[in-house]
Amino acid sequence: MDRLVEQACELIAIPSTADRPDQLARALDYVLKQVRGDFAVRRFESNGKPSALLHPPGADEFRVILNAHLDVVPGAPEQFVPRVEGDRLYGRGAHDMKVAALVMADVFAELAPHTGTIALQLVTDEEVGGEDGTAHQLAQGVRGGFVVIGEQSGLRIVTESRGLAHVRITARGRAAHAAYPWLGENALLTVTEAVGRLLHRYPIPDSEVWRTTVNVARFDTSNRAVNQVPDEASAWLDIRFPAEDTDFAGRTKEQVAAHLQHITGIQDVTVEALGHPHHADPESLEVGVLRAAARDEGYTGDLLAKHGAADGRHYTAVGVDAVIFGPGGNGQHAADEYADLTTLTPYRNALSSFLQALTTAESPTPD
Repeated sequence: MDRLVEQACELIAIPSTADRPDQLARALDYVLKQVRGDFAVRRFESNGKPSALLHPPGADEFRVILNAHLDVVPGAPEQFVPRVEGDRLYGRGAHDMKVAALVMADVFAELAPHTGTIALQLVTDEEVGGEDGTAHQLAQGVRGGFVVIGEQSGLRIVTESRGLAHVRITARGRAAHAAYPWLGENALLTVTEAVGRLLHRYPIPDSEVWRTTVNVARFDTSNRAVNQVPDEASAWLDIRFPAEDTDFAGRTKEQVAAHLQHITGIQDVTVEALGHPHHADPESLEVGVLRAAARDEGYTGDLLAKHGAADGRHYTAVGVDAVIFGPGGNGQHAADEYADLTTLTPYRNALSSFLQALTTAESPTPD
């Protein structure tokens, strides 16, 4: 535990945010150096985002892939100065998910030479969509029979996550002097009214719900003069949707844009990113073995549906089951983010037991 905490502090101190490619590479190299053993290391890069796949030499088919991301969201400088208080390790990325990445790397190094074909997938772009990490590796032909993503879950198993759409809607009007607004057409008002129509269709919930939600992230306008009617404006939206909402799930970017055009009345709709919902079979052999391993460590092994998206959706898109299974903590993306150190040993034990059990478990015979 002392060695793990020391490694975690060194990794948290690396400000591996999307806008610092040198630090993304530094974080990746740091974890690679912690993996002791004779392993093949395949390196990838896409749009400046490095990633790697580690596996036993000669293996090209993997029973299980352990997936971890090493990038973090931006934070204040002090958040990259880790500190331990009691059973908590505070710092940017402690919970999401640098500590779990190190546990996965340790388990991989110990078991991969002896337990079937296991791969360790390290990526550096999950926080900005995963297109240049996990999705890029999949496009290069990487596949596994089952994937465990070490995102935070408190040793519960996430088999379902909502999909996401990042959308920009833009309106154009007519500029005029602010003293004569009737001579202009205010594009900013047009956009805000359109957003209002969208929120009427998908209202902000008062509590947790499993349905489509819309977050208005930003309003922009090129206008910089207070005495001018804006002739251009846009809104940036983050839309999360379950598999049951067929207006989004299973649709192309063009179809989602057309749906939003109909609701908002705005024709200039750009779907910047579209990630479909993640789903893994809760009755599968692998999920059952993983739940049993968590229970053996004193945890419930409950199944969860998660509102946030993760790289599991990229595996769902190619027909591979992936689950989220990680240690405990709280405050991801917040100033008080921390990893719960008391969960790390049970997490490591459960992950090890799961991988070892799969070597002896037999898949059920199909009907």
